[in-house]
This record gives sequence, C-alpha cells and structure tokens, in this order.
Amino acid sequence: MRKRAARTSGAPGLKAREGVGRLGAEDPSRIPRPAPQERLNRFLARAGVASRRAADALIASGSVRVNGAKPPASGMVIDPDEDRITVDGRLIRPPTTHRHLMLNKPLGVITTSRDESSRTTVLDVVGEEGMGGHRLFPVGRLDADSTGLLLLTDDGQLAYRLTHPRYKVPKEYEVVVVGVPTSREIRMLREGVQLDDGMSAPADVELMHATTGDRDSGRAELRVVIREGRHRQVRRMVQAVGHKVQSLRRTAYGPLRLGRLKTGGWRVLSSGEVTALRRATGLDTE
Repeated sequence: MRKRAARTSGAPGLKAREGVGRLGAEDPSRIPRPAPQERLNRFLARAGVASRRAADALIASGSVRVNGAKPPASGMVIDPDEDRITVDGRLIRPPTTHRHLMLNKPLGVITTSRDESSRTTVLDVVGEEGMGGHRLFPVGRLDADSTGLLLLTDDGQLAYRLTHPRYKVPKEYEVVVVGVPTSREIRMLREGVQLDDGMSAPADVELMHATTGDRDSGRAELRVVIREGRHRQVRRMVQAVGHKVQSLRRTAYGPLRLGRLKTGGWRVLSSGEVTALRRATGLDTE
C-alpha cells in the first residue's frame, strides 16, 4: 500500500523557513544587500569636484578625508551612501543631476575657473545664470587666443572621458594659416608630425579655401579634426610644417556642433545631446 506524501504546508512540527516563498525563492526584501562600492576618485569625479586624474592629486595631497581619516595616496573603495567624504573640510555629496553648457568662447577669455591676474574667465562669461547653482568647470583647453565651442559641466566623469586620448573624441577646428600649405604639407598633417612632446596622431585635414600669394602673403583656411588634446596642439602642428596660425575656432566637439550660437553666448545642452556625449565616451554602456 502506497503511503500518501506528507503535506508540509501546515503540517504539525514543521515551521516554514523565514524568508522562503511558495517556490523556495528567498524574499528579496530579506536578503542582505552588499554595500554599494565605488572608487574614491570616481566618486569625486561624479560629484563634480574634479576629473578622476585631478581627484587622484587631491587625494595624494591630503585634501580629502573619508569619515575624518586621510585615505591612502593610492585611493580606496568607499560606500557613497554611508561614508562621509570631505575635501578641505567641505562635505561632498554626489549631485542627483548634472548641468552641461555649451559656450561660444570669445577671443581673449581664459579657459579656467579662476584667474589670479583677474583676467576674464569662461565662468565670468556665463555668470551666475549660466552656473545655475552648480560648480561648473571647463572641459579641456581652449587657448585665450582661440575661439569657439567650449563645454562646461559639473560631471567629472564625463569631462574625464571627453578629454582623455584613450576615448578618441574628435574635436573640429576652422584654422586660418599664413601661407598656403602644399599638398605634401597637408599629407604630413594628416599622417602626423613631430612635436616637442612626440608625434601627433593622424588627423583629418582638409584645405577649404586659399587666396593667391606666396608663402608669406597668401592665406588658407583648413578644417582640422584631432582626437588628442595636447597643449596648443593644432598651432604646433601647423608650425611644424612651416606655417603660422592666424586664427583658430573650434566648431565641433564629439557629436556636438557650435551651429549659430553667437560669440559669448551659451546654452544648456539638451538631454539628447548629453546622451550623445555619453554614448561617444562609452558611458551609456556601463
């Protein structure tokens, strides 16, 4: 005679295991969740304090404290929800939203957050209205004697990727040079030229317009696209092939174009533009 299988539900002496449902799956609300972990430099970048590289320098300098203690110079992993992070005594909280601006930088304006010589900076141009209560900083460099598209943000992680050569984000420039470059010189610019800090990477270079004249009296307009961000790189590339830059204007950064934004004007990036920047730097896949 076959014995009937005992029914465990409600059977005397059998106590249901706490947190186990009908199908044996544990109740998610009762599972202890691991503490969220994040590298300290990444947290500081995400909070808009600085890029990751600059955050590393802040950590090494002793300006950063984690729960009142100085972290190792090499950094550490933190719990952003529980740990108390300060920089020079100021409590750092990751923002729930970031602010991103596009500025058409005027000639003579300094690309920095502040200037000890009291020269006009890009933050002076956008003013309090542009800042919108955020601690914005410029993304990368644009020399005082250059104009055009400059991004400002408080998103340190995005700024880091936009400027790091590893991510090869293209930057496009309209460059007026003294003299008309030869086809050989254009080819040299495309393939890479020797600079004092090493060879330049291959670039997209196109001769757009040229005036008649010799090497000194003629003028030419070039379209140059580079995927590096070295100091005064385009000017030094042009100089390396025997010409001098008369004017330089950035017209595009990654997927964004300057368009009709007037000189000294700024605007907040749309959510679609921010998404495009994140996609261009691989952040949308993380």
